[in-house]
Amino acid sequence: MKKILYIEDNLDTSDAVKSMLTNVGFTVETANSGKKGIAIAKQGFDLFLLDIMLPDMSGWDIFAKLKKSGTNAKFAFLSAIPVSSERMTELRNAGVSDYITKPFTKQDLINRINKILK
Repeated sequence: MKKILYIEDNLDTSDAVKSMLTNVGFTVETANSGKKGIAIAKQGFDLFLLDIMLPDMSGWDIFAKLKKSGTNAKFAFLSAIPVSSERMTELRNAGVSDYITKPFTKQDLINRINKILK
């Protein structure tokens, strides 16, 4: 069973994504701040889902810190902020597996998470 940590400050979004992914067999932990997420990340996960705009630090900062920690986990962003194809290329080169723009459908999210974790 794959473990996912979703770092998102909006509790409605966090609960909805956790429910969607748990219902298809993933183990999902959530954190509502970057500091909490980084602390929980030490438990070991297969995927980190990151929001960009958090109250204490950005998802980019969390990505950088977790990447430096030497984790083998995958990274994906779930954000309302769209990115250009050029920026997506930069993100992929930096180690980001996917960038999912809100709003998304349940099936699209599940398909993209499955693709990342294959």
